[in-house]
Amino acid sequence: MPQVSPSERPVDLGSRWFFAMAVVFAVGMMGTTLPTPLYPVYQQRLGMDDFQVAVVFATYAFGVLGALVLTGPWSDQLGRRPMLAGGLLLSGASSLLFLCGGHLWLLLLGRGLSGVSAGLLTATATVAIIELAPARRKAQAAVLAAAANMGGLGLGPLLAGVLSQYLPWPMRLPYLAHLGMLAVAAGLLSGCPETVKPPSPSLRRLHRQTLRLPADARRAFLPAAVSCFAGFALLGLLTSLEPAIVSKVLGITSRALIGALVFLVFAASLCGQILQRRVAAGARLPVSCGMLILGAGLLAGSMAFNSGGLLVVGAVAAGLGQGGIFAASILAVTAASPAAERASVTSLLFIVVYLAVALPVLGLGLVIGAMGLRAAGVTFTVLVMLISVAALAVLGLRRRSASLPA
Repeated sequence: MPQVSPSERPVDLGSRWFFAMAVVFAVGMMGTTLPTPLYPVYQQRLGMDDFQVAVVFATYAFGVLGALVLTGPWSDQLGRRPMLAGGLLLSGASSLLFLCGGHLWLLLLGRGLSGVSAGLLTATATVAIIELAPARRKAQAAVLAAAANMGGLGLGPLLAGVLSQYLPWPMRLPYLAHLGMLAVAAGLLSGCPETVKPPSPSLRRLHRQTLRLPADARRAFLPAAVSCFAGFALLGLLTSLEPAIVSKVLGITSRALIGALVFLVFAASLCGQILQRRVAAGARLPVSCGMLILGAGLLAGSMAFNSGGLLVVGAVAAGLGQGGIFAASILAVTAASPAAERASVTSLLFIVVYLAVALPVLGLGLVIGAMGLRAAGVTFTVLVMLISVAALAVLGLRRRSASLPA
């Protein structure tokens, strides 16, 4: 009798549970971006320079990387719910540390735990939402998973910005609110059915995610990786040092407006992921890279000319480009990979993504002291444009070589 993998076992559980799992996913991801509009306040209160802010932010990305590499296959061995419960628990621990945060080391530890939480939640929750959906709604469930992910990331800064701007306890209320939401999410998770039947303890062998790039996938992987690096480097800027740039360069100090701007970026990213499917497969990455170049150019202009209007339009364009690049890259590399190695190739792409989130922002934090915030921000966005142009060049070379006669 053929063996059925855990994720392939049929689950007929009605409609409500995959929506409940989407809420769990969104609430968990909210915690990862909750501090974004509060970074300027931490910077002022703790006497942090821009590089220290970048280090605090980058700690999150390294936490995600560690969790993805070490625990990627564990949900098949332990079950979806235990992994998600661990993600919610770490998200709560992160909020507690920020709630008590009066020292740099607390912020670093909080962001590290938040990153591990995101690493536990992202792949597992996405798969769980799809597994819990009735057969007729699998496609809807995949879109819902993306919406829960990006929606949670966007709602975090919006919630923190509004609460900290207009209500008492500005540096505590956002985390208290998130802890309350996590309690609700934990209740929903406890009611969700388990979609995996874990092997007996004697047969469990936890292992890290294997990472390998097969030869068949290399042609598609290089342009996808370069494009994703550019897109997520710009996203890293918008969710780490952009609040400081908005405050110091453009003179916008409203935490609610800063949170709304970051929410707009993630909302645009989700729209980019959805809209790119309407573009012909061969044009998805080029069109998305073009949109990212436009967004980066507008953001550079907003910093050069102190323009809030350019900032908003640039943030939307950048989000559309980044989201389109990410979705098109995932589709391209999975289509080019052998079925047995798709998870490994996708994991490699995620490593590129989170290195892009962390390393360029750390470099930007280092050069701000020498160049100033405005000049460093403009230089950063121009470099993103150049990387995107390089990705377009690689795509063009790949197509030209593919069209040549053997």
